[in-house]
Amino acid sequence: MQRAKIESRFATYYELTKPKIWYLLVFTAFGAAITASNIYDIPISTGTWALMLGSVAIGSAAANVLTNYHDRDIDAIMERTKNRPLPSMRIHPAEKARNFGYVLSAISLMLAFGISFTTTLEQGIWAAAFIAFGLFNNVIIYSYVLKRRSRSNIILGGLCGGMPPLIGWIAVTTNDLWTMGLTMAGLVFIWIPMHIWALTLHFKEDYIKVDVPMLTAVQSEKTSARVIAGSTVIMVLFSIVPFFLTFENGEPMMGMIYLWTAIASGATMIALSAWVITKPTEKASWTLFKFSSPYLAVLFIALMVDSAL
Repeated sequence: MQRAKIESRFATYYELTKPKIWYLLVFTAFGAAITASNIYDIPISTGTWALMLGSVAIGSAAANVLTNYHDRDIDAIMERTKNRPLPSMRIHPAEKARNFGYVLSAISLMLAFGISFTTTLEQGIWAAAFIAFGLFNNVIIYSYVLKRRSRSNIILGGLCGGMPPLIGWIAVTTNDLWTMGLTMAGLVFIWIPMHIWALTLHFKEDYIKVDVPMLTAVQSEKTSARVIAGSTVIMVLFSIVPFFLTFENGEPMMGMIYLWTAIASGATMIALSAWVITKPTEKASWTLFKFSSPYLAVLFIALMVDSAL
């Protein structure tokens, strides 16, 4: 009986971290690390892997826990979120969740700085700085400052999504951090608005009910569909940028495998967004949302494969 109770409590706190969100972010960090390792032929130690992946996973989980804590009042009203651990009172009082988030934040920062002991001090400092910025941007800027005030909330609030690839890259090398590393971060950052807007268009009534000015809740469905399609086109165009990056000697960092993967997967996303424009329905927006996560994963798989070959 006691063991079952402990397992149930663990499952509830695990659910609070929104694992479906941080799984993909951890994968982008993994992809960035593999790509950097392949490009520069730098082996990654077991310790570095553990510290890098652990810091990203726990840091992302911490941000989700703390935003859940702040949004517990509106989550209790929205149909999509009313059964989450806090509004359903499976975690009570709510301060337990807040303290859990603080602990996870501290652990993630320590793990990120711990990269100093398996690589260099500079790399550990950068990794910790990226974790700190990600937490600040997601919890303070997005959740506390922008989410309930501005229709552009997810744009500035989405900067945190680019931190995992930067951490994955910096855990391997400081070479080309502000070109290839930043470009990989940009892939995630530009992907986030389209991904979230497709979701919020599907649940538009929920956001209207709680007076959260998500763009898709304050604009007409037709206008929202056009914005989603426009952001998708920008994302697809940006996805080709890695193909044009070169080393100092002029040799390209990526080859045709990545280029054609970006073009083919991007064409699929544009076709789905065109469907949303033609029929701005819940089904169309939900389909675009469901395809957007595999799309991002495919881009990072292509980066890993191309850099290996």
